[in-house]
Amino acid sequence: MNPIEISPGSSFSNHSRSRSYFEIALEKTRCAIALLLVLFCVPAALAEDVDDEEELIAEMKDLDIEELLDMEITSLSRKAEPLSETAAAIYVLTNEDIMRSGATTIPDLLRMVPGLQVAQCGAKAWAVTARGFNNQYANKLLVLMDGRSVYTPLFSGVNWELQNTMLEDIERIEVIRGPGASVWGANAVNGVINIISKHGKDTQGGLVSTGYGNEEEGFVRARYGDQIGENAWYRVYGMFHNRDSSDLVAGGRENDGWDITQGGFHLDWEPTESDQLHFQGDAYGFDGDSTMTWPKPPFGAFDNDTESQGSNILGRWTRTFSETSVLNFQFYYDRVDIDMPIFPRVHDTIDFELQHQFAFGEIQEIIWGLGYRSIRENVDNTTFFTITPQSRRDNVYSAFVQDDIDVVEDLLRITLGSKFEHNDYTGHEVQPSARVLWTPHEKHSVWASASRAVRTPSPIERGDLINAGFLDWAAPGVPIIMQLRGSDDYGSETLFAYELGYRVQPAESLSFDVAAFFNDYENLRTLEAGTAFFSFFPSLHMVAPLTAGNKMNAHTYGVEVAADWKTTDWWRLRGGYTFLQMQLDPDGNSTDLSSENAEGQNPHNQVSVRSLMDVGENVELDAGFRYVDRLPDLDIGNYAAFDLRLGWTPIDDLEIALVGQNLLRSKHEEFAPFFNFSQSTEVERSVYAQLIWRF
Repeated sequence: MNPIEISPGSSFSNHSRSRSYFEIALEKTRCAIALLLVLFCVPAALAEDVDDEEELIAEMKDLDIEELLDMEITSLSRKAEPLSETAAAIYVLTNEDIMRSGATTIPDLLRMVPGLQVAQCGAKAWAVTARGFNNQYANKLLVLMDGRSVYTPLFSGVNWELQNTMLEDIERIEVIRGPGASVWGANAVNGVINIISKHGKDTQGGLVSTGYGNEEEGFVRARYGDQIGENAWYRVYGMFHNRDSSDLVAGGRENDGWDITQGGFHLDWEPTESDQLHFQGDAYGFDGDSTMTWPKPPFGAFDNDTESQGSNILGRWTRTFSETSVLNFQFYYDRVDIDMPIFPRVHDTIDFELQHQFAFGEIQEIIWGLGYRSIRENVDNTTFFTITPQSRRDNVYSAFVQDDIDVVEDLLRITLGSKFEHNDYTGHEVQPSARVLWTPHEKHSVWASASRAVRTPSPIERGDLINAGFLDWAAPGVPIIMQLRGSDDYGSETLFAYELGYRVQPAESLSFDVAAFFNDYENLRTLEAGTAFFSFFPSLHMVAPLTAGNKMNAHTYGVEVAADWKTTDWWRLRGGYTFLQMQLDPDGNSTDLSSENAEGQNPHNQVSVRSLMDVGENVELDAGFRYVDRLPDLDIGNYAAFDLRLGWTPIDDLEIALVGQNLLRSKHEEFAPFFNFSQSTEVERSVYAQLIWRF
C-alpha cells in the first residue's frame, strides 16, 4: 500500500454531512418518546391493575433449582431444549437476575457470567470476551439480540455502547462459552451471547423505570403493552440514558460522557393454531464524547465526539406442521450510522434465514437451514483512517445441518452437525462439531465436544491504513507514529476446541456445573513490522508500518465452575470461578513484537458471588462480589468490587431501589484502551436511586 495514500483533503476538523432522512426521523423519534413518557403517566392513576407481569415475576422468584435446570434454552442448537440436557458450557441470566443485579447496561450484566472476561475501558467503552483474547475490539464473540447479529464485520467486534434495550423486557440472556459455529457460523469462535426478549403477552400494561445518581446522571425507561383481538399482543417502549464522564488514571476527568435515546415496538400474533408471527423494531440516537491525545506535531489533541444513529426491524414466521416438524423463516434489516472525526462509517445489513426441524425415525431429530447475508459498508476516509475501497458490499451464503441421535434413551445422546459458508474473502468455510451427552442418573450428566470454528477477515484487515498511535520520538519534535495496514493475503483464524463438562444436582436446592476446555488456535492475527519512513503530512513525523498477518498459533486451557444454591425460600446464592491459561507462539519468521502480549491482558483467575435475599415480603437485599486477577502486560493490578442493592415494594405496583456499585474503593482501573492516543480511565464508585412503577 502506498504510504501517502491518505488524501490531503481529508481532515478530522472539517468533517460534516448533510442531514439525512434518518437523522430527521431520529429527531421525530426523540420527540415521540418524550411525549410517550408523559402519556404513560397521565392515565396510569385511572388504569386497572394488570397482574400478568407481576404473576410472571412471582413465578420466577419461586422457581427452585430443578425447575431452572429444566428451563428451555434455544441458543445451542437453534431449538428449544432443557438446560440440563445440553452438551455445552451454558449459563443463563434470568429476568430476576437482571432486575436484581443493579446493572444498567448489557456489558455490566455480563459480569455475573462465569467464563466471561468483562472490563470497562471508559464511560462508553467495554472489553468483553469469553475464554481469552480480550480487548476493546475483541473479535471472537458472537452477540445476538433476539436472533439478530450485532457483531460488526468491519472491525470484527461489538459496539457495546450501542447495544441497549428495555432491561425489564428481557426474558433471559443465554451465554454459551465455547464455539457455536456449527449452527451460527463464522465468528462464533469463543462464545455466543443471545439476548432474548419477553413474549408480548408477558408485558401487558404499563411500566415506567427511572433513576438518578452520581454516575448514572438520569435514565428513564417506559413501556406499554396491550392485546389486539384474541391472538395478538404488542408493546411499545421508549428510553433515555445519560452517563457521566470517567476519571483519568493520570488525574483529572476524561471527556467521555454519553447519552442515548431509543424507542421501539414488539408484536406477537398467532393467526392460527399452527402459525406464529413476530415483528419487532428499534431506532436510537447516541451522542458520546471523547478526547484523543497525540503529540504535537503532527496531529495534536482533538475531540473525537461521536453521534450515532441506528435502526433495525426483524420479522419471524413459525409454522408448526406437527409435534415433530417445525419451520421457521426470519429476516432482519439493520442500519448503523456512526459519525465521528476519526472513523465515520455506515453499515447496512440484510439477513434471511430458513430453518426446518423434524423427527427422522424413532431416535433422530434433524434440524437444517439456509441463510443469506448482505453487508454494505461505506467509510469516509480521514487523516487517521483510510480504507480502499471506501464502499463495498460483502455477501455470505450459508447452510447448516445438525442431527441429534438418542443412542440409548435417557442415557446417551450424540449430536453431529456443521455449518457451511461462502464469504467474499476466503471462499468456502466448513465448521463442524460433535457433542456427546451421557446421563447415568437424572441428577448427573457428563458431556464432551469437539468443534472447529473460524473468524473470517474484516475489511480493516484486508485493505486499511490506520494511524493507530504514538510510539516514541525519533528526534526532538519528530514523533514516531504507528501505522496499521491491511493485507490482501490475510486469511481466516482457525480454532479447534475440545471441551469436557459435568453437571450435577446433589440436592433439590443445589447444583454445580463444571467445564474444562482446551483450545488450539492457528493463523492468529499478527502485526508484522515493516521499514520505517518519514512523512511530511500534516507535518514531519516518522511512520512505523505494521501489516496484518496470520503468523501466530496459540493454546489456551481453563476451568469454569458455576454453582447455584437456594439455601432457603428467601435466600439464594449464585457463584462462579474461572481459571484461564494462555500460551501464544508467533512463527519463527514473524516480526510482530506485541501480539504475544495478549497472554498478560487476560486474568488467570476470576471469582464472583451473588446473594439474593428476600427480607420479609416487601424488601429485597442483593449483593454481588467479584475478584479479577491482575493484567501484567497492561500494568493493571488485581481488584475486588462489591455491589449492593436494596429494593422495597411499599405497594403492589411500586418498587423503590437504592443501588451502590464498586463500593470497596473510590475508583479502580480495569483495562486499557486499544489505541494509545486514547487515555486510560478508572471505574468509579457509583450510587443511584431507582423507581419502577407498573400499571
